[in-house]
Amino acid sequence: MDLTRRRLLSVLAAAGLLSAVPVRAASAADRERLLANVVAVFAGTTRSNARPETQARLAAVERAARDRLKAMDDAGPGELFDGLVLGTDEARLNTAFRHLYEIALATRTPHLPGGDLYGNTTVQHRVVDGLVWLHERYYGDQAKGYYGNWFHWEIGISQHVSRTLVLLADTVRAYRPELARTYVASMDAYLRNGVDGDVDLDSRFHTGANLADITTNRVLQGALLADDARVRKALTDQLTVFATVDPYDLKHGVTDGYYADGSFLQHASVAYTGAYGKGLLTRVVQTLTFLDGTGFAHGEDLVPVVLRWVRDGFAPVIFEGWMMEIVKGRAVSRTDSGYTDVAAVVEAVTDLAALARGADATALKGYVKHVRETSRAALDPGRFVSPVSVVRYADIVADASVPARDLNPAARCVAFNAMDRTVHRRPGYAFALARSSDRISKYEYMNGENLLPWFQGEGAHYLYLAGQDQTAAFGVDYFTAVPPHGLAGVTAPVERRRSVPELYGKPYYDNPGHPLRFTPSSASQNTYVYFPRGTHRFSGGAVLGAYGAAGMVQSDDVAHRDRALLPDDFVTWRNASATKSWFLFDEEVVVLAAGVGDGAGRAVTTTVDARISAPGDRVSLTGALRDGRPWSGPGTGRLAWLRWADAGQGTAVGYVFLDTPPVRVALDEVTRSRRAVRTANPDTPVTRQVFAARVEQEAGAARARLAYALLPHADEARLRSYGAVEVLANSRALQAVAHQELNLTAVNSFTRGRHDAGPVRVDGPASVLVRGRHGGRTTVAVSDPTTARSTVTVLLRGRPLRPVDADDGVRVRAVPGGTRIDVTTHHAYGRSFTLTLRP
Repeated sequence: MDLTRRRLLSVLAAAGLLSAVPVRAASAADRERLLANVVAVFAGTTRSNARPETQARLAAVERAARDRLKAMDDAGPGELFDGLVLGTDEARLNTAFRHLYEIALATRTPHLPGGDLYGNTTVQHRVVDGLVWLHERYYGDQAKGYYGNWFHWEIGISQHVSRTLVLLADTVRAYRPELARTYVASMDAYLRNGVDGDVDLDSRFHTGANLADITTNRVLQGALLADDARVRKALTDQLTVFATVDPYDLKHGVTDGYYADGSFLQHASVAYTGAYGKGLLTRVVQTLTFLDGTGFAHGEDLVPVVLRWVRDGFAPVIFEGWMMEIVKGRAVSRTDSGYTDVAAVVEAVTDLAALARGADATALKGYVKHVRETSRAALDPGRFVSPVSVVRYADIVADASVPARDLNPAARCVAFNAMDRTVHRRPGYAFALARSSDRISKYEYMNGENLLPWFQGEGAHYLYLAGQDQTAAFGVDYFTAVPPHGLAGVTAPVERRRSVPELYGKPYYDNPGHPLRFTPSSASQNTYVYFPRGTHRFSGGAVLGAYGAAGMVQSDDVAHRDRALLPDDFVTWRNASATKSWFLFDEEVVVLAAGVGDGAGRAVTTTVDARISAPGDRVSLTGALRDGRPWSGPGTGRLAWLRWADAGQGTAVGYVFLDTPPVRVALDEVTRSRRAVRTANPDTPVTRQVFAARVEQEAGAARARLAYALLPHADEARLRSYGAVEVLANSRALQAVAHQELNLTAVNSFTRGRHDAGPVRVDGPASVLVRGRHGGRTTVAVSDPTTARSTVTVLLRGRPLRPVDADDGVRVRAVPGGTRIDVTTHHAYGRSFTLTLRP
């Protein structure tokens, strides 16, 4: 056993996962069961496919197969499929293998409507011949392969080939018995980011969802070749994705995966629950299903781990069946909606419930019903991957003994500090905030996707209103219609930025001769082009019960910081400056911003909110000026409050300006192509009414400060009388508010030294919430948003208090003038410490 293997086993043992792969030898029956499980997942069974609920899925399988067969019939000289030119584009080669898989799938899917594809040996031979043809001409020659995107060579093609070989295992053995071994040898050779044709856990390519994909492929390959050692090695490698990432004790240097606070990262620093995290969830649940009933693994030992992912990672970022934009990376620019994203999660949860037992199974089934009942778009199980999943879903929906129940309470505030995201939920709305720091990327751009991303991690927020079809408010059309510098919550310089393809004529920066070696998949490309991080440490916040505080110091990205190291023709962008806080209550989100401006003297705009509506929706803008006179927009004024209402959707948001310069309110009709945000999108024009409330600073203006509140669903009477929040401090050093109705003081301190706000004194940078309650009890939450402090000290002025209970690492003592609280934040990674005090 080599050192890497020894380290791997040590990691798994520490996480309590090693027992999931038993040491006893598997049998031929285990291998056959595994292969049969794979076929059942993708093709269904005679029993499942006889159910009427599966007919839409079966029709889709047959339709795809017949389309592919016709393309084979119509293929010209040198083509396998009509019009699919191969040899220089790896994505097209991947498509060819996918087409063969789709044909093979139909031949193994019982009860197809047409009736002549299932079990059709002639068609199966055509697929096998197609595999041979592709291998001989475009895949088997290692010297000619591996051009373009590494993903297709190490994951995508291998996935289609492995599944096809499993589906046609008996036919291949009889017709081309050498084919499986030939292909596995080639797939191993294309695993070039691995070692000796196997996974390399030290590779930045073999992590998270990518690792799950690669190892699942290798499990199938091992079962095909009766290579039990290969199966066990792949499963042992895959087990590492189940281990919670400890940022202070990284294994193989990998930051990708799930964190203790529910965060999920991929690509080292991108918040990615809604795309790669979704893919990882799908893949591991499929793998557990493949292994069910075999001797290769005890999948039941892993089900509680995946349940925690669903409860703490997915459920908070799904609102009424919609996947929030803050966790989708470059996928925000795709035309698939947030409802489609959640349908994939629901399928995985449905299958996980079938593997779970007792209360866990009931909770998962209840969540499936909850998503179905609260989603504003009908969930279509006909788009599930597996006909068996369709049947399971139908059975859950029909089970009257299972109540629909969210895995989270209706009122919850979640600080995903490990990925710089905050989610604040109430029955009537959800507020989602995207932050960034020197730990987490400001955005993700890649492969011509998310072409205008620059400000998506600069405090951009998404206010989801209950009862609304979110496709009318967000999704790809939001990013298409709203300018990148005008996203809700963003402070940005007024300048035109050009996308990567506009700058360099291709979807990446190409300069392999530079010392930083810029190539499509290089580390430098990742660092400076695809997903650059910020350059300030402060980003995070505290949570106290269902209330929260978040803060961020806006910064330049690493590319601008490292301008002197980069090639002369490499373009960097300088950001505006701001220190911001978000205080999260019941009826309002209060936002403070200080030091808002630009060191380069450019004009700056801060967008209080931006919302889109259909062209025909009746949108109204009403408000009042600070002198009490009524106001209606669009226009500019010193506003006391503003109300946006969309009668077409039955939605409204109120804005109270606590201390804000004049606000410019716009309502414009915008038409733009969806291709503006993603090169692969159809050139479809989108027309939307775009509402924006902005504070605009002229070039050279002094730095400004802002204080305002967002009130979802507020009516005019509520806005006129609003006075629940008092601003205690708003500077680049300290931001704090007091909520009178909740008896809650919220503080973010950003700099060294002593900070005083109301009854709270804080030493150094921190986030603190203090709430007094009836009966004399006081509750406190403290976090370190820099993740770098060993201790945070808080003083509560007034009569001495003593602890009733407190988290580990919290010490309380009476001092002259009040109560001193010392919190050991060393290696806490921004998590909140809470305590309860009484006289």
